[in-house]
Amino acid sequence: MNFDLHCHSTASDGALAPGAVVRRASERGVTVLALTDHDQLGGLEEARAAAAECGLGFVDGVEVSVTWRGSTLHVVGLQVDPQDRALQAGLEHVRSGRVRRAKLIGEALARCGIEGSFDGALALAENPAMVSRTHFARYLVQQGTVAETKAVFRDYLVPGKPGYVPHQWSELADALSWITGAGGIAVLAHPGRYGLSASALGELLAEFKDRGGEAIETVTGSHSPGQYREFSELARHFGLAASRGSDFHGPDEGAELGSLPALDGTLEPVWRRAGF
Repeated sequence: MNFDLHCHSTASDGALAPGAVVRRASERGVTVLALTDHDQLGGLEEARAAAAECGLGFVDGVEVSVTWRGSTLHVVGLQVDPQDRALQAGLEHVRSGRVRRAKLIGEALARCGIEGSFDGALALAENPAMVSRTHFARYLVQQGTVAETKAVFRDYLVPGKPGYVPHQWSELADALSWITGAGGIAVLAHPGRYGLSASALGELLAEFKDRGGEAIETVTGSHSPGQYREFSELARHFGLAASRGSDFHGPDEGAELGSLPALDGTLEPVWRRAGF
């Protein structure tokens, strides 16, 4: 079984429509897929229908943006009920600040000589309410300012760089409450990306578990083989299940759907714990 439990579509910041993501996953040997758009449930119906046509197992998902001690984190919710009203209301609240932040990013980039980036990013967002740093990255690549999206983030859109704008997302406790209240299982996404010290990471994982989190992504598109081992050990230490997901956003934008190695066989897979 090839599980890919983290990917994105044009409902948030992915490059492909939900149905196209599902068909691509099926063509690449994925057997169970979760669509986990940022703070957004709008692509699930289309993706679910495409999965039924392809004979692909499908899991309703979402990726919730969280601010924890000043750092931005992401929590994936798997097997959530898209009709849950508390989840819908919580995500709507989180989304409400995206356009405001995007305008500030555009202004910050203009101050360092990159004009028109807000309008350019907005034009690339299928859903304007979900305009994100990824859309700015694609625009700068299209304009030839930077060669690849990864370099845009590194040079412009992370803390300490000229286009970075801090933002207050949801509280960790709220995100976990929305996910679990909607019948879902909460997974800490790509923990190796946050640049936390070992002590802070331990405190995060302890709080995450205490508040209802059940799994972490050990194998994900932004982790190195060394991080696969590191986070497998942390999953064992904290009694968390392990998840696997490409974090696919589009062709040639990082890991491909279904392309990652298997989980450490000594860990409990999240799909076994969740029963899907």
